[in-house]
Amino acid sequence: MKQNYLNNLPLDTAKQVYYAHLKQAGFSGKTETVAVTDACGRVIKHAAYAHICAPHYNASAMDGVAVKAAATFGASERTPLRLTPADYTVVDTGDPLPQGCDAVIMVEDLMECGEEQYQIIRSVVPWQNVRQVGEDICMGDMIAPSGTVLTPALCGALLAGGITKIEVFKKPLVGIIPTGDEIVPPTENPAAGDIIEFNSTVFKGMLGQADADVKVYPITPDKKDKIRAALENALAECDMVLISAGSSAGRDDYTSEIIASLGTVLVHGIAVKPGKPAVLGEACGKPVIGLPGYPVSAIVIMDEIVREVLAMYYGKAQCARESVKAVLAKKLVSSLKYSEYVRVSLGEIGGKLCAAPLARGAGVITSFTKADGVLIVPQNCEGIEAGTEVDIRLNTPAEALKHTLIITGSHDPLIDEAADFLAKRGAPFRVCSTHVGSMGAIYAVRDGLAHMGGIHLLDTATGEYNTSYVQKYLPAGSGVIQKGVGRVQGLMVKKGNPLGIKEFKDIARVRYVNRQRGAGTRILCDYLLAQSGLEPEQIEGYRNEEFTHTAVAASIAAGNADAGLGIYSAAKMYGLEFIPICNETYAFLVDKRYAEDPMVRAFFEVLYSPEFRQRLDEMGGYSVQ
Repeated sequence: MKQNYLNNLPLDTAKQVYYAHLKQAGFSGKTETVAVTDACGRVIKHAAYAHICAPHYNASAMDGVAVKAAATFGASERTPLRLTPADYTVVDTGDPLPQGCDAVIMVEDLMECGEEQYQIIRSVVPWQNVRQVGEDICMGDMIAPSGTVLTPALCGALLAGGITKIEVFKKPLVGIIPTGDEIVPPTENPAAGDIIEFNSTVFKGMLGQADADVKVYPITPDKKDKIRAALENALAECDMVLISAGSSAGRDDYTSEIIASLGTVLVHGIAVKPGKPAVLGEACGKPVIGLPGYPVSAIVIMDEIVREVLAMYYGKAQCARESVKAVLAKKLVSSLKYSEYVRVSLGEIGGKLCAAPLARGAGVITSFTKADGVLIVPQNCEGIEAGTEVDIRLNTPAEALKHTLIITGSHDPLIDEAADFLAKRGAPFRVCSTHVGSMGAIYAVRDGLAHMGGIHLLDTATGEYNTSYVQKYLPAGSGVIQKGVGRVQGLMVKKGNPLGIKEFKDIARVRYVNRQRGAGTRILCDYLLAQSGLEPEQIEGYRNEEFTHTAVAASIAAGNADAGLGIYSAAKMYGLEFIPICNETYAFLVDKRYAEDPMVRAFFEVLYSPEFRQRLDEMGGYSVQ
């Protein structure tokens, strides 16, 4: 019997038509809130921000004795210092730091000298062997962006950050309706003419790998009313339905007609071989897909379309497939009408990877069990000659970690926020950022260790930002300064400003918390000190260093310091008073080799988007340049 198809659409066109309709129909993932202790392996809906600092109190990092650091100054081998019980408090690792103490002497550095007295031969500095508030996580820090799969370590980080419950996507329930008069359940002794129904087992396994739950319905005879009833039942229970066709003549017409009667058929017939008879439809806002009866045809549609629909449910883009170059071992002849999926086995011969085509029948499921990869012969191509180098798509998808945009340098929360925007947009890569200061960004880009880095380096001679440093430390033309944002730097102090700090030079009379050497904020601090006629030695806490703006804010909020230089958004996050000092330019230094990299371009597209500008306005203290 002749099969009539509504379409013969190229695969990419079919996908575009179908996915656009599903989005318009409102197809997206359902969510639920679960305990973080039970959330490992789940996909989070929204970015997770720490509720508290970790640690949330100043904690001893060692077993030993807690002391006031200043009381140990001068201790040496020549002039050992004796500690009496009045000078110390015994602490174990993790104990809260006693009131009045700001350092811990390790037990290994203590020498007993009778009557609970100890002798030491070296002094300690403030906060030595102490885990300060926010050392690991600062309140307000983003622990994980939207769409992240929770690992055991991430669950631990969420709990450490005070998050006990998290909104995650419910696993979608996919219904499979096997149909056909000749189809029978698996049996060791099928009768002549019986076709063992194994497709649903294959689909169930593939759906499980795509993080979906599955309900396989009983085999439905090839009757319109029965298939329609089965589909109505499945639509009431499931988030997505697959109709697995049998071998009766007119099967695809039945499937298409029944889906259309309950919803909409977008595509019926795709220009792929095998896989052409697929039906892509929607009913009740849910995807309904008619899969071909031949297993290899159905697997191609499962792999190419169903997996991507499930990725859409989770708000994520389908991961790029891993591919390799190989030499075709045998000539292939292909139809001009279809894109053909040819299973191949791979082996290395004479130092070259060779691809040998396997049996190409749509019903030969063993061709998939033996295949090391798939060669896609484009539509309108008559074939490929032996000896041609071809791309082979491996059966295992490429690892997500293989696609990572590495950003280092100066800390700013906007990087995490941009990463979250990318995740929400379904970007097929993740952003990995580290905070090593602006000079760290210069060195990382120079040495090929990062795609790009955040910088805000003030040239104290000219008052300009960034340009002179890039010219000095990078080979000519190897780095590109990409515009970022303007932002306000100022002093963060306790709410209400109880110490009456009015200008930068007032830090000489309070406890200060600084940024690390090489940070742009540290360079700004040194410049302001010189402008105020102050020396670092005059500032209590000058060498008390933190690596992020939020860590500085956390230290002030915890009472470990009275003031610190940082950005407005960090002060706002912690409910601190903010005294503006200056406006600065926060830019990105991009390795020229990656200036046109899609990941880099996607990052800046987000950064300059109206939606992100609105987010910056909410955070406060930024201006888009």
